[in-house]
Amino acid sequence: MWQNMILIGTGGFFGSVLRYGTNEMVLKLIETNKPLGTFAVNVVGSFIIGIVLGLFENGTLISANWKMFLAVGFCGGFTTFSSFALENLSMMQAQQFFTSILYIVISIFVGLLAVYSGFWIVK
Repeated sequence: MWQNMILIGTGGFFGSVLRYGTNEMVLKLIETNKPLGTFAVNVVGSFIIGIVLGLFENGTLISANWKMFLAVGFCGGFTTFSSFALENLSMMQAQQFFTSILYIVISIFVGLLAVYSGFWIVK
C-alpha cells in the first residue's frame, strides 16, 4: 500500500508541475480568454492514459507499478477536471452558455477520442 501511495504521489507531483508549465506555455503562445491550456492538458493526458492502459493490457510491456505511477499518479495530476468545472462555471456566470456547452461537448468527445487513439496505437 505504501509503495502505491509513493508511486501515485510522485507521479502526481510530476504531472501537476507539467500541467502548470503546459498551461502557461499554451497561454503565452495563444493569447485568448478561452481555456485552451486546460483543454490541451486534458486531451494530452487522455492520450497518455490510453497508451499506458494499452501497454498494461498487453501484459509484459508495462508493470503494475508503472501503471500506478503513470495512469493514476502522473495523468491524475496532469489532467484537471476541477479547473475544467471552474472554467465552465465562470462562462455560465458570464452568460456564455453556448461557449460553455461547446467546451464541454468538445472536451468530452476529443478526450474520449484521445484515450481510444492512445490505446489503439499500442495495440
